Amino acid sequence: MKLSQTVLSIAGIILAFAEPASGANADAALIARGKYVAQLGDCVACHTAPNGREMAGGLELKTPMGTIYSTNITADRETGIGKYSFEQFERAMRKGIAADGHNLYPAMPYPSYAKMSDEDMRALYAYLTAGLPAVRQPNKPAQMRWPFSMRWGLSLWNWAFLENQPFKPDPAKDAAWNRGAYLVQGLGHCGACHTPRGIAFQEKAMSDAGSSGKHFLAGETVESWRALSLRNLWTVEDTVQLLKTGQNRFATVSGNMADVIHHSTQHFSDSDLTAIATYLKSLPPGENELPMSSKPIAPATVASKAPSGLYTMRGGLGYTQFCVDCHRPDGAGVKNMFPPLGGNPSVASADPTTLLHIMLTGWKTAETTAHPRVYTMPGFARLADQEIAEILSFVRKSWGNQSAPVTAAQVKKMRAELNPKPVDSSKFDTPRLADMLATPNADQLVRGMRLHLETKALLPNNVGNSLNCTSCHLNSGTVADGSPFVGVSAFFPSYAPRAGKIITLEERINGCFKRSMNGKPIPADSAEMKAMVAYFDWMKRETKPGDKVAGRGVGKIDPAIKPNVENGKQVYAKQCAVCHGENGEGLKREDGTPVFPPLWGDQSFNIGAGMARTYTAAAFVKRNMPIGFHDKFPLGQGGLSDQDAVDVAEYFSHQPRPDFPDKVKDWPKDKKPADARY
Repeated sequence: MKLSQTVLSIAGIILAFAEPASGANADAALIARGKYVAQLGDCVACHTAPNGREMAGGLELKTPMGTIYSTNITADRETGIGKYSFEQFERAMRKGIAADGHNLYPAMPYPSYAKMSDEDMRALYAYLTAGLPAVRQPNKPAQMRWPFSMRWGLSLWNWAFLENQPFKPDPAKDAAWNRGAYLVQGLGHCGACHTPRGIAFQEKAMSDAGSSGKHFLAGETVESWRALSLRNLWTVEDTVQLLKTGQNRFATVSGNMADVIHHSTQHFSDSDLTAIATYLKSLPPGENELPMSSKPIAPATVASKAPSGLYTMRGGLGYTQFCVDCHRPDGAGVKNMFPPLGGNPSVASADPTTLLHIMLTGWKTAETTAHPRVYTMPGFARLADQEIAEILSFVRKSWGNQSAPVTAAQVKKMRAELNPKPVDSSKFDTPRLADMLATPNADQLVRGMRLHLETKALLPNNVGNSLNCTSCHLNSGTVADGSPFVGVSAFFPSYAPRAGKIITLEERINGCFKRSMNGKPIPADSAEMKAMVAYFDWMKRETKPGDKVAGRGVGKIDPAIKPNVENGKQVYAKQCAVCHGENGEGLKREDGTPVFPPLWGDQSFNIGAGMARTYTAAAFVKRNMPIGFHDKFPLGQGGLSDQDAVDVAEYFSHQPRPDFPDKVKDWPKDKKPADARY
């Protein structure tokens, strides 16, 4: 589920507090309860600016009518709410009226906070005025366009739309349902994002009661995100898991909802999470609810095989190139890292807004106690509108999804709204695998690509371990500094110091099979070898011998850096083990399907492989590992320091691995590298 917290869901934007009293005499128990209430209301999300002091305000909040800045709600007496009496605080929270009498913009969800109990209100006041450090930070004035800058109109808005009534339990429902309703309708202010808005920007319903209740939580598009309908979306257990961890078997949260999970819902008690989920599960489909194009399908029920169009459609090849490493050919993702796409509500939603937003600007997981490591997906704004449309249309029709295609016009419109800026400024021109379909020998090229991507499966008699070519040549040889194939065939035949002679491209490929694959060579005249060479030749494009190809190889790293094996072991445990296993065994699914390759042991490369050399491995690690680490295109790859890369390379390259029988024939004429394993 991809949910968003927007300017409409702001936890208490209190603009211009002033005047008497404080909760300085509040007892510790009341303050502790108030802290929990603040977490229930997610106050920190809006009242803390990036890299700013907690609750000191300053967060920019853009609305269709102008810009608001969240205010300082610490106990500072000049710039915060240190002079606020409880009565003034309560009036602001329930009626949207500041201490000096001016109206607050309903970006602060006071219509929801009006439902708070008196006990929770007093506890929150005690926490904000006596439990937080006072921070002196002046507030920024709102920059609203006329006539919205005229606050007197807000009195009319309140008269028309404000339901200033505390929550009333339904005697026909049990305690869990009522607690969930109170949290969802009140402190949680879920409707601020997930309830459709009316012509005056008001929520069409503040609860599920009455004739308007059919609109409550039925979904809305805000800030270029689709806040999905929350009505009976999943089981109670699935909803609890997502709110607690940021992930469940269907999806992983994205956008500002990741911050909501991080700051707020992961801290809820289990009973409160269950109450919320129980209440949401009880709500029937709402009127005018924008449906999923198909009922969510649990990923476990989706056939674990590649869709039929994966290698025959432009969208399928685009997915293969840019998405497979994380989301896998079967769309099942990687548990606890990258979300599944089959049965994912943001993929299957009739409105693809969230999917477009993520594709253009990127994504990250919520940081929680259950999942402290944050995984990222970089933005793909450097891809053309048509390319993105093809990939997303393929995804929305695969693995049980039955959603309408995405058009290039939709991508163009979203790009204009978001104006995404590519973070990675690399000049490397990534070849597009989809373009192979337009060539006369398309079938041969696709076969060559697949032999690199699925080497173990397609050539089991030649591969002696669990690796594929793409284990080192990322995304089938299309990633800069990830041993790309771009231009490579232009440089063969060429002299190879390790062989001590001029070798052909076929010989170079077979060298990988014998060393990296710990296997057997392929006959040079076989259809498989011809397909692999054809794929290399297609990648050559206009490259000529002697040309410099940006991003070729894996780059260099200073061999003067001395490795620290003990630090390398620690780096491996922290950064590498999650994908490659605590003992270098790689990552497999429960059914044994390989996901990420082993780095040592019988199923890894042998001592004759380039990756068995410390500084070759370090250069690769420096630029390509770990993936999902930040926003570098296309895998969020790289990010370790030179020293850490050398240390971890020394650690894993010198672990036990198969011998290479022909090692005695290496470097017959040239000096052997200092970091060779033999």
